[in-house]
This record gives sequence, structure tokens and C-alpha cells, in this order.
Amino acid sequence: MKSMYFTEEHQLFRESLKDFLKKEVVPNIEKWEETGTIDRSIWKKFGDMGYFGLASPETFGGLDLDLFYTVIFLEELQKINSGGFAAAMWAHAYLAMTHITKEGDDAIKNKYLTASIAGEKIGCLCVTEPFGGSDVAGMRTTAERKGESYIINGSKTFITNGVYCDYMVVAAKTSPELGNKGISIFVIDKETVGVSASKLNKLGWRASDTAEIAFDNVVIPASNLMGEEGKGFSYIMQHFALERLIMGVNAHARAEYALEYARQYMSERTTFGKTIDSYQALRHKYADLYADMEICREYNYAVAYRLDRGEYVVKEATISKLKSTKMADEVVYDCLQFLGGYGYMEDYPMARLLRDSRLGPIGGGTSEILREIIAKMVIDKKEYKAATD
Repeated sequence: MKSMYFTEEHQLFRESLKDFLKKEVVPNIEKWEETGTIDRSIWKKFGDMGYFGLASPETFGGLDLDLFYTVIFLEELQKINSGGFAAAMWAHAYLAMTHITKEGDDAIKNKYLTASIAGEKIGCLCVTEPFGGSDVAGMRTTAERKGESYIINGSKTFITNGVYCDYMVVAAKTSPELGNKGISIFVIDKETVGVSASKLNKLGWRASDTAEIAFDNVVIPASNLMGEEGKGFSYIMQHFALERLIMGVNAHARAEYALEYARQYMSERTTFGKTIDSYQALRHKYADLYADMEICREYNYAVAYRLDRGEYVVKEATISKLKSTKMADEVVYDCLQFLGGYGYMEDYPMARLLRDSRLGPIGGGTSEILREIIAKMVIDKKEYKAATD
């Protein structure tokens, strides 16, 4: 696909990544979907290829490449038809590792970031809680300072990689009375005494582990605080732009995959002596779906371009996730219909794709919450600002 955003080097990277996924990942997907456990060895292979360090600083083993390498990474992961496997990879590289990179000091980066880039440590981000999903400011987990330690108490839920991770990036209230100005960010080793994780049973994303995590008087060194105490909410909000754009890119990529598969199927499936891609009702429906996908894809590329230049694109990234995930659900739903009865069969990709896609308008901020955020920005003229060091 030609695009103003991708160079020849980008395209070579895409082809190399496709080959890697076809060889190392695709043959294992059915097993990982069935067991809900991704072989630990694949993380090391991703690390060896540099895939976890695309956006990370070279000082710690990363490649420090532009954001469109990340876009390619996300797009191709969506086209192996395992939303769970893709989520495990990008939640590690772009949720947990982003906080380590941006807020961790050199000691934390040396311990966690270097190993994360190499695929030797797996990370997860713990923000969502059982009593408040998108309401970050309403979190109840606390971190009480005692001398040179913090004591963590509380719980988190819907945490991707939460069961099999090595470390957790955890948001907790250091000053509960200050509301969102009392939130701080910590890194906690999974094996720390008092940390427990239980696996959740999900509709989709079956290959990934999603956990509910409890912290029962977990004692960690004060040096595990990342960034400044009390600035956690600003850090989370700032990184939400990347998370939402990631989910927008994921959405347009899986919609593109669904359309490619449906088009191929329609060109081969015959009824009444002709292929079903010759029926006007189906052709025009397909054209509408393709147009919707392409609008979202081009918008997402434009937002990625601005984010890569350092612009604060919270509004644009929020729009990306809101519209792209809705579009993807509609595209996958109708592509399943194109396949008729075969679309409903697990031997074909659409059934899993439908389940996996449904999380798009929920995870990383529900569509309802995103609409309110957009309304506050465009109607109430509320301004969200980047966290300052």
C-alpha cells in the first residue's frame, strides 16, 4: 500500500515482520487461543528481533524509530487473527514500557526497560479497578509512605498480562484527600509478597491473560516511585493519547483484514451460477464498509504523524479510538454476514474476529466516556495539558 507516511524502509520492515509472524507466531495461535497461555519463548524472539524496542531509547537497547514503525507493528499483529496475542504484545511494549521509559529513573530503566526490550521481562499496566473503570480519579488503591518504603493496598482488574507478567506499573493514591492530584505511579515486581493475581474468563482475546490483581500490605522501596509523587494522573492522561491511538490503529487494521478476507471469499463463493461479489447489494455494502475503514485509517495516520512530532493530541486520539472501534465492529459484523453460515463457524476467522473486536469500544476507555471527554473539549472548552517534569 502506497502512502505518504511510509518510506521504503518502512515497507521493508513490514515485509520482514510479516515473514516473522508467519513463521514464528501463526503456527502457534490456535494452541495459545485454546490454552490462554502464550509460550514464554516467543517474547524472547520478539526481543531478539528488536520489536519491543521500536520506540525505546537506544541507550537501553531500543531503536528509537519513528512512530510509523509502531503503526506497522500494530497493523500486522491484527492480521494474524488473534486479538489476544496482539494485545499481550502491545500492552507490554506500549502501556507498561511507556511509563517505564517516560517516568522511570535510570536505575529503574536499567532494571526493567532493558530487560523488557530484550523480551526477558514482561510488564503490565495496572490502572483500572473493580469499582471504577474509566474513572481513573476515583481509584481506591493506596500507597502509604512509611520511612523509605511505600505500603500498597487495593485491587486492579481487567489487566492484560497481569497473570504471567514479571512486573507491574501501578497507579495508587499517595494522598487520597487530593483526588486526582494525589495519584502516583510505581513499579512493583510481580513476586513481591502480598501481590496476587487471578485469571479472568473472557468472551474474546482468549490467547492473552487478563487478571484481577490484589495488593495486600505490599511493601516496596520508595525508589520504586516513578516520576514525581502526585503527578500520576497527569502521566496517565498524557499516555492515554498513545493508548487510544493504538486501539484506533488496531481497529482499522482488523477491519482491513476482515474486508480482505471477505473479498477473497466473495470472489470464490458462487450462487445461482455467479460469484457473490457480482451482486449489487453485496458490492455496494462492501464499498461502504471499505470507505469507512479507509477514512479511519487515513485519520489515524494523520494523528500518528502529529503525535510523532511531539504534539499533544489527546482530543484527536480520543476521536480515533471512538470512531475506529465502532467502525471495526460494524465492518466485522457485516463481513461475517457476507460469509453466511461459514462466518458463524470457528474454522473461519470471522467468529473469533467478532469476539475480539467487541472489546474495542470498551477497553482503554468506553465509548461513552470518550464521547464525554470530547464534549468537554469541544463544547465546554476544557483543556488537557501535558504533564511537566
